[in-house]
Amino acid sequence: MQQPGEQSDVPFRRIPPKPRRQRRLRRWSFGSRAASRVYELQPREEMQQNALQTRVTRITDLDRAYFDCYAHIGVHEEMIKDRVRTDAYKNAIMHHKDFIKNKVVLDVGCGTGILSIFCAQAGAKRVYAVEASSIALQARRVVEANNLSNVIMVLHGLVEDAEIKEKVDVIISEWMGYMLVYESMLGSVITARDRWLKPGGLILPSNARLYMAPFTHTKRYHESVDFWRNVYGIDMSALLPLAKQGEFEEPSVETITGENVLTSPRTVKYVNCYSITIPELKCITTRFKFNSLVKAPLHGFAFWFEVEFDSPAPVLSPMPINFLLPASSVDNDPVDGSQGEKCRNRKLLLSTAPEDPPTHWQQTLIYFYDPIELEQDQLIEGMVALSQSQEHARFINIHLEYTSEGRSHVKETTMR
Repeated sequence: MQQPGEQSDVPFRRIPPKPRRQRRLRRWSFGSRAASRVYELQPREEMQQNALQTRVTRITDLDRAYFDCYAHIGVHEEMIKDRVRTDAYKNAIMHHKDFIKNKVVLDVGCGTGILSIFCAQAGAKRVYAVEASSIALQARRVVEANNLSNVIMVLHGLVEDAEIKEKVDVIISEWMGYMLVYESMLGSVITARDRWLKPGGLILPSNARLYMAPFTHTKRYHESVDFWRNVYGIDMSALLPLAKQGEFEEPSVETITGENVLTSPRTVKYVNCYSITIPELKCITTRFKFNSLVKAPLHGFAFWFEVEFDSPAPVLSPMPINFLLPASSVDNDPVDGSQGEKCRNRKLLLSTAPEDPPTHWQQTLIYFYDPIELEQDQLIEGMVALSQSQEHARFINIHLEYTSEGRSHVKETTMR
């Protein structure tokens, strides 16, 4: 919302936007089932007694639509083929093999079951693989084909509905969405942690950091907007407002490189998976200050994340002591800059930073309608708030306020 004395970043009132490009959908941990019937793969009678699906959560049409998407094999193919992602999880599981061996594991949002199988290969005694979409039925076949039915139980349903009658030693989940928190899947991991994780248990990943930084992308802006200034010698600049809104009204998921980033990044949110609570995810707010390292047009702010796969919280860590405080006590990671600590084990880090190998998450870009010409060392400061949308809890409302050279701007958008 525009405040007195501020200049809105919106170039005009409202022009109906063009249809959104199809965004690649990712698996959701809770939401929809085609019916309330629960499908289970029960490897033996003991396991049948230890896990029951009894409750049914009300779901919305939006939930159902998302889960219908995640029932398609293409979504899972894209995730598995992301070697950065899949190798990071496999390396983490094998690194913690001694902790997983002969232990009980819960896989929240198991998809095709690949992480559950990695855990079984690491020696897990039992794995509960929970998946809400109907891809769970295919995961069951994968488990059977790999002769792991005596270890892995596939539960088709919501983790919130599960009744697992034993505590678990390990929780693993690939819960991260665009901008880390898009999809609201972390809430299901928190629910599982609070209900079933033993004291001193292991959560993979153990913590996460969401970063932001100003970026420049002249080529993209030129191709999408400046193109209309001269089309076959015709002045079509009257279409610029429509082009800007059509291209930049909503967040854009793209791949940029370190060359596009104008400053060191700022930590927006540090998440300790052992202590984070669901209410803390309702709204994430931070203030920022950046000084441009170069002279360049500022086209917007980029967001990305990284996660770590550390040992359980009670284990001594070389990290600063405030890393071990509850997330509510630590608003942000004390070290700004992705990969800011050189002591981190690269095998236990999954990064989606622009300077690292690309992943299917890419980066999330919030474009301005009009770029700001920055001088070297010029200050950009402001605040960003990420909140769950009232339209649908899986969507993110993004509120940006930023000031440079005395000019204030506001950008509000929703990631759907």
